[in-house]
Amino acid sequence: MAIKIPRAGRAGLLLFGSLAAVLVYGTVQMSEHSCEVCVSYKGRDKCRTVAASTVAEARQAAIMNACAFVSAGIRDSMACQRTPITSESCD
Repeated sequence: MAIKIPRAGRAGLLLFGSLAAVLVYGTVQMSEHSCEVCVSYKGRDKCRTVAASTVAEARQAAIMNACAFVSAGIRDSMACQRTPITSESCD
């Protein structure tokens, strides 16, 4: 006994599958370069690794990610992003 799926249900499954495929493809394409960046802000240290399509994007995203952990609020986060990083390793 086969279960009949309504047309709207099939369309929804097709749309969901297509979206999932695009997300997976985009994620795979994004991870060509990665950077590990360490920051020190107000006595707190954090290192984060990020992958992106370019080294510059990976570096900036890693800085923003690390600063999110060591700062409190948008002003602190922006100030943290302007401080010199303590270490960096990109490939």
